[in-house]
Amino acid sequence: MLPTPLVKCDYDKIYEPSEDSFLLLDALEKEQGYLVEKFNGLVLVCEFGPGSGIVTTFMIQNRIPVGLNSVYLAVDVSPWAVEATLETAKLNNCDKGTVLDTVQGNLGTGLRKNQVDVLLFNPPYVPAEEVPEVPESKDDYKWLDLALDGGEDGMVVTQKVLDNLDSILSKNGVAYILFCARNHPEQVAEEMRLKGWKIDLVEHRKAGWEVLSVYRFSRN
Repeated sequence: MLPTPLVKCDYDKIYEPSEDSFLLLDALEKEQGYLVEKFNGLVLVCEFGPGSGIVTTFMIQNRIPVGLNSVYLAVDVSPWAVEATLETAKLNNCDKGTVLDTVQGNLGTGLRKNQVDVLLFNPPYVPAEEVPEVPESKDDYKWLDLALDGGEDGMVVTQKVLDNLDSILSKNGVAYILFCARNHPEQVAEEMRLKGWKIDLVEHRKAGWEVLSVYRFSRN
């Protein structure tokens, strides 16, 4: 098994790595061969909502995709998450010899179209009455809510990414997105297939009271 990055964060402000985080790491470890076969040359790996930075750091630490030249970008609306991602990379000696950039932004709205080769997204998937507003102050205690509450069916934030996937991913791009059972992932997958996407279940696991899954989205 590949090593898991060491993380030290203020979990009052940053989502603490949990079963969903580790499921995504397991999925990405499993997908190494697929990614190496799919890509060549320079690869842009981008994570939306990195939180603690554990997933992006895992990719850097283990040079995923293996054997390819990659640059890494982490985009989070929370300034605390942007800082934490850089700190986690540094803590694991992944800040040297690697092109890593972090951006405070909302779901990649500032990115150029069709540039992301590998998209990683562990979204706020918990069903809630609404998605929290972005706090006006960095010191607001509600930043953590943004990492948890996903609105109706827990899908409001994820759906925004799915609706823009065609313009986010490169021609050969692939996205790995995590869902819980209450997001109705099979229904989501079928809707995306009808829009011309190829959807594959990569990992599936019961974690406490949740049933989690990671799906791969790619172009047909």
